[in-house]
Amino acid sequence: MPKTMGKYFIALVPQEPVRQEITRLKWLLKEEFGVKYALKSPPHITLKMPFLYNENKEAVLERKLEGFFQEEKGFSLSLSGIGNFGNRVAFFRVKYPPELLGLQQRLISYGKRNLGQHIELSDLNYTPHLTLAFKDIKKHQFEEVLEFLKSKVSRYHVEINQVSLLKKTTSNWEIKNNFNLLK
Repeated sequence: MPKTMGKYFIALVPQEPVRQEITRLKWLLKEEFGVKYALKSPPHITLKMPFLYNENKEAVLERKLEGFFQEEKGFSLSLSGIGNFGNRVAFFRVKYPPELLGLQQRLISYGKRNLGQHIELSDLNYTPHLTLAFKDIKKHQFEEVLEFLKSKVSRYHVEINQVSLLKKTTSNWEIKNNFNLLK
């Protein structure tokens, strides 16, 4: 069987109704500013940046991740306020407990040891956030986008009891599998 590499990433995807409300906010950005790139994936907080993995071994990847996550405990976090990276990314700020950083660091180490993943600079400089707009924001619109988001956002309390493996399809990222965390 020829080796075909799929593109994946691992993230925390909020449950409903928070997920739906954030998706609605992304749609408002599209309607108001033509910003649509963030709609290519469900609302999420990345734990492991996109990586390539042999699609023929996808079931192995899922089994290994399930084994890893079944030992991890769930936790709570809050989404509160709007932040930005330069003038190209607007996001929800994540107020998170130490459990989130610990989970991310253990996942990165596990990925290196058990999945053959490289540790990247973005893995080491982890800044939890939930992206609302990026890549296709026009520089002249950026301040207006930020003000628009600040006028629309709410504060969300999110219970994290699962982690998602997302896979790139032709043009979008879709949830491939969810892994439950300990209660």
